[in-house]
Amino acid sequence: MIYQGEALSVQLLQDGIAELRFDGAGAINKLDRATLLSLEQAVTALEQTSGIRGLMLTSAKDAFIVGADITEFLELFELPEAELGDWLAKANAIFNRIEDLPFPTLSVVRGYALGGGCECILATDYRIGDASARIGLPETKLGIMPGFGGTVRLPRLIGADNAMEWITTGQENKAEACLAVGVLDAVVDSDKLQTAAIRLLQDATAGKQDWQGKRARKCAPLTLDKLEAMMSFNTAKGMVAAKAGPHYPAPITAVKTIEAAAALGRDAALLVEQDNFVKLAKTPVARALVGIFLNDQFIKGKAKKAAKAAPATRKAAVLGAGIMGGGIAYQSAVKGIPAVMKDINDQALALGMNEAGKLLNKQLERGKIDGFKLTQVLSSITPTLSYDGLQGVDMVVEAVVENPKIKSQVLAEVETKVSEDAVIASNTSTIPISTLARSLQRPERFCGMHFFNPVHRMPLVEIIRGEQTSDDTINKVVAYAAAMGKSPVVVNDCPGFFVNRVLFPYFFGFGKLIADGADFVQVDKVMEKVFGWPMGPAYLLDVVGIDTGHHAAAVMAEGFPARMSKAGKDAIDVMYEQQRFGQKNGKGFYAYSQDKKGKPKKEADPQSYQLLQAVVTGQAEFAQDDIIARMMIPMINEVVLCLEEGIIGSPAEADLALVYGLGFPPFRGGVFRYLDTLGLASYVALADKFAHLGPLYQVSPGLRQMAADGKTFY
Repeated sequence: MIYQGEALSVQLLQDGIAELRFDGAGAINKLDRATLLSLEQAVTALEQTSGIRGLMLTSAKDAFIVGADITEFLELFELPEAELGDWLAKANAIFNRIEDLPFPTLSVVRGYALGGGCECILATDYRIGDASARIGLPETKLGIMPGFGGTVRLPRLIGADNAMEWITTGQENKAEACLAVGVLDAVVDSDKLQTAAIRLLQDATAGKQDWQGKRARKCAPLTLDKLEAMMSFNTAKGMVAAKAGPHYPAPITAVKTIEAAAALGRDAALLVEQDNFVKLAKTPVARALVGIFLNDQFIKGKAKKAAKAAPATRKAAVLGAGIMGGGIAYQSAVKGIPAVMKDINDQALALGMNEAGKLLNKQLERGKIDGFKLTQVLSSITPTLSYDGLQGVDMVVEAVVENPKIKSQVLAEVETKVSEDAVIASNTSTIPISTLARSLQRPERFCGMHFFNPVHRMPLVEIIRGEQTSDDTINKVVAYAAAMGKSPVVVNDCPGFFVNRVLFPYFFGFGKLIADGADFVQVDKVMEKVFGWPMGPAYLLDVVGIDTGHHAAAVMAEGFPARMSKAGKDAIDVMYEQQRFGQKNGKGFYAYSQDKKGKPKKEADPQSYQLLQAVVTGQAEFAQDDIIARMMIPMINEVVLCLEEGIIGSPAEADLALVYGLGFPPFRGGVFRYLDTLGLASYVALADKFAHLGPLYQVSPGLRQMAADGKTFY
């Protein structure tokens, strides 16, 4: 044994070939700080051992290295710039020393080699993998860029254009794609990897392979003439700027880094990468995106615990077909859990099956599934008009019309048709779960399961605990949602639960702006382009359906009269009374027509302005910052109240629910991350400027105290 550490070991095999084997303590290998220190010691041992003729890097796990340890990132990002730069320089020195070893080196890749794992294999002369290999640099998805030499070695290995595509998209690449561009030198069967690796290193040591030439190209400037370079980098910058937009600086910074280092050798190029990595790491965007990743891991960890504590769902039933029911049944079936879809009429069942079929056909067209999988999934959705089909079902999701009387009737009926062990959940968006539970004999086996539309795309599922819901029921439903590929967040019961409860104050802020003379098109533009929402409030109401919004606003006003009741009509009421329900009937705040692809296209409707005059009482013009403040303060205050009241369990769960359920701008990280970035004292001062606008603009005493004490949520 040449070296033995906690995360890796080095031993001599045959013919002077050494093996450096990653084998971290957990289920996967990560390049955390402890592993990097161990790697440094292993390289020192290799440099000091005579008789080594070649080195291969392998993994004892099913994956090579999944990347750096992201749980360490926020702590690292808090370091002063000079210290963070020093840490990067030390890490890079390790990979440089691997690259400079006086014998050929090779990485053997099974499974994932991502981020730092990909940068590690780029430091070796050769890379071979099996069909399971998945290689990529996903750092830009976290608001940063490769920092262990990825922007330096990858362009010199596969060309600037390919490297810029890999780095700016952050995608992982299958073995064949890696072979095609030259990241992998060979793809072989899993059982032949070791033999192939040893043979390739033997050929290299025998002079049959030009390993020094390969290495020299990675350490030299890029081979691009001036015209090629100008065309390549200008095209990339234009495309990346258009796609990433102004709020996500990492992809464009990565392109500019590759451009700035193109004429430099390895060591000078690494300094350019290091400087730009440090700048990105210090941005609020990096903190926000890493925060979302960590929040997501937190939610997944809770879901895993629930799955261990609850029996798996074997067969589900969805009550109420149509688009929502069809979407839920599809999502269950596509993840391997058969679903019965029950409705009272054939047309609804046909609509539900069509929805599932349409989604599967899209997957087929994109090559994500084959015809066999399509048939398999469709055949595991059973449409039925009778409760008889619910035999053996252990999970029921009620998704009928949003009407408490109808829901209560359906829930009471289905309870008598399924086993006593079956769990029943209501896909309601606003009706309190404890109200619906009154119609059931076993309220402890009942909770809310709020899916978001479209079901197949929206990652969030709100799991709502009623007054009598048992822990076993919550565990079962959380585990089912996770098995469906969703991110379940458990909330306590109240009108609107968490997501809709905090959305409607935002809509009420919009109504007040319109009443004071704001232009709804301007408000939409500011909230989309400047704040970063995918849709402004008027457009969002049109997409959700103004009839739906009007109904939910009334539920919220009844539930929270002190803050959410209205003195008179507002903009939503005006649209509703004129039956302008939004996209669903072609007219809302905007008028809708179809584009060439058959998708709805919006334009501002002059008639909307005329109708809104009925509620406009002022004629003010608003600055962008004032629009943002007046829209966001009501939502932020309500989110804080939900945490203080225990409706939501933690800032992490709240922020993830906002990003995954409402499309809160990811680069802002959610309300609590946004508050920490602004500074609580700054936020309180801002909200106080608008306190005269009403109860929704009042900061809670708890938040005021936190601000006074200099506290943060994270």
